[in-house]
Amino acid sequence: MEQPPPRSVDRRHDPDRPHRAPLVVLLTAFLVLVGSVAALGAYYGRCRGADGEHRPVTFTVADGASGAQVVDELAAKGVIRCGGIVGRLMLQKNGSSDAILAGTYRLTTGMTLDQAMTVLTTAPASVPTVSITIAEGLRITQIASVVQHALKIPASQFAAKATAGTYSLPPYLPAGAKTTEGFLFPDTYEFAKQGTTVDAVIRAMLDQFSVEAKTLPFDRSKALGLTPEQVVVIASMIEREARVPKDRPLIAAVIYNRLKEGMPLGIDATLLYDDPTPDGTLSSSDLKYDTPYNTRLHTGLPPTPIASPGRASLLAALEPAHVSFLYYVLCGANGSHKFSDTYRQFLDDKARCLG
Repeated sequence: MEQPPPRSVDRRHDPDRPHRAPLVVLLTAFLVLVGSVAALGAYYGRCRGADGEHRPVTFTVADGASGAQVVDELAAKGVIRCGGIVGRLMLQKNGSSDAILAGTYRLTTGMTLDQAMTVLTTAPASVPTVSITIAEGLRITQIASVVQHALKIPASQFAAKATAGTYSLPPYLPAGAKTTEGFLFPDTYEFAKQGTTVDAVIRAMLDQFSVEAKTLPFDRSKALGLTPEQVVVIASMIEREARVPKDRPLIAAVIYNRLKEGMPLGIDATLLYDDPTPDGTLSSSDLKYDTPYNTRLHTGLPPTPIASPGRASLLAALEPAHVSFLYYVLCGANGSHKFSDTYRQFLDDKARCLG
């Protein structure tokens, strides 16, 4: 009798068939895990190292500061490479968190965490220090005078160094910029009373600008059609023009609206920055002075900031009010301004506010 032909066997549901797909998934996940661990290990190793320029840094540990706060501040000032979670892991491995002592220390950039902890766990020598407060809206020449008074560094030496074109702070102050005007952040600083150099003061102020800028939405500069440096230029004008906080985003809006319309900004504070007769006032002849800082004669932005803006003015430059104003005039005993859309309304406001 003939045998029936053998039937094909479907082994897809055969319990003895090897389960290849799950094995591939597991192998892939394992390789990703290994790669991630290797990458984290490499990053951790880099964070433990140090290189680069060794610039002096005056570092203050506040009373009651946690180890995590100290590590993050060390990273922000460029003393060590990494803060955050990795910095805290390094501190845990170092084992010095509870031994950090409050005080003011002399560190440098480009240190390892272990090197920094060796200093911060040793009681600092009693070094006389001096506090310097830089107010918002000061220009380099005025900052130089404050530094001279506090540290006896000649104002001319400070101003020359700050305008020598040797400093940069990417992406805010590009390499090759001729001046640090606008980037010496207004704040209170503490320096050693003796031995502090001009370079140390300038770099401390630039470093503080970088710290503050990282907490602001500078990524909006592209949407505004500006470079980060140009945002600082606008912020410096806001700082010089605004007298009350509520006016800052409105003044910013007027600046952006005028730029969009191709109108001269007409901000006299820019001409006062390059006043041919620096007496704090503008004569009729001054208003005709042909300088890139005369925003009555020239459209667009002045070539550099005109002062050091504070955080509020920087934020206003990055987040202008959504209004159509093109004009404003000082109006009010508290220093507030009256804003308008049209030149006719501006003239009416000017007559009423200034008489």
